[in-house]
Amino acid sequence: MLGLLLRVLPFWVREPLLIAVGSVLGARITYLAVHEHDRVAAVLGAVFLVFTAIRVRVVVRALRARRSPGPATGPAASADGAPSEAVARAWAQAQVAAPAPAGAGLAPGPVTAGREPNPWGQAVAAVAVFGAIAAALWLAPDVLPAEDDTPRPASCSDTEDEALPAVYEKTPRAVTGDELCEALNRPDLARLLGTPTEIATSASGTSNTAALTDGKVAQPEAEVTFDTYTVNLSATYNGLSTAQYVELVKIAGNEGEKNLRTLTVLGRPALLSSEHTMKIEISLGGEGSSGPVQQGPLARTLSVALDSRDRGGFYDITVWSESGALPNDGVLLGIAEKVLPTVPERSVR
Repeated sequence: MLGLLLRVLPFWVREPLLIAVGSVLGARITYLAVHEHDRVAAVLGAVFLVFTAIRVRVVVRALRARRSPGPATGPAASADGAPSEAVARAWAQAQVAAPAPAGAGLAPGPVTAGREPNPWGQAVAAVAVFGAIAAALWLAPDVLPAEDDTPRPASCSDTEDEALPAVYEKTPRAVTGDELCEALNRPDLARLLGTPTEIATSASGTSNTAALTDGKVAQPEAEVTFDTYTVNLSATYNGLSTAQYVELVKIAGNEGEKNLRTLTVLGRPALLSSEHTMKIEISLGGEGSSGPVQQGPLARTLSVALDSRDRGGFYDITVWSESGALPNDGVLLGIAEKVLPTVPERSVR
């Protein structure tokens, strides 16, 4: 397409346009090459500048040919054809104006030649067109809609589909990890955590079974990670009530360290507790590269019964951070009051 336009454009439009484009691109590329020490860009800039110098020389020769067309012995030819057109026109005018030989009859009347375009006007028009194109390209980023490079929150759809364990088909109202993820990964979760400017960097859900139950207790979970906090939501479908869980914790001791607090959330028995996470370092370097299990940062957990009658099973909402800092208990309560009512309940199979 560009080649066709260059062939169609008149000489006095095409050449100034090529000179303007070549000089601007050559100067710009050469400047960037010097700034960034790029040899390839330097060579490319030199090519544009040499090309521009050649076009300038062609235009200068054409202007000289127009001013001194030479003897009218015939149309002179040039490398690009533009000067020869002007010389040919002058030669034709000279032939028409010459006196007719004797006996040839009446002399022809005066012939009016068509007005030749002004080369300077064409050159100015070409530069004006190039200036308009350059201005449009310069202003385009401010006029056209800018490309949105804002990071997008992680989506639960990124998790892979997995086959549900058989216990999910036998457990009334058991939800899946994907359903928990959709409920937890709310647009306002960062605001509920007290970090409204953050966006979720990862979101996932898994349909697991509880440890040490031989796959007989469904325990789906979801996890959403931010720069400051990580939030985990799980559901355990066992027969353990919240009151029984509190008694087990008291029997195990360390009540002060766990910072236990019983309360009611959404009309259901609930328990606040603290416990350290586990930290496992795994390296892909070679043999013996994995470290031992270590104590991770402290996590705060809100356990809420599945129903107001506390007939067994509970949701766990756990929050922790790599720095060890924890939000106040009101943050967990706010998350529970917003998230738990949106968790779907599957019908009995």
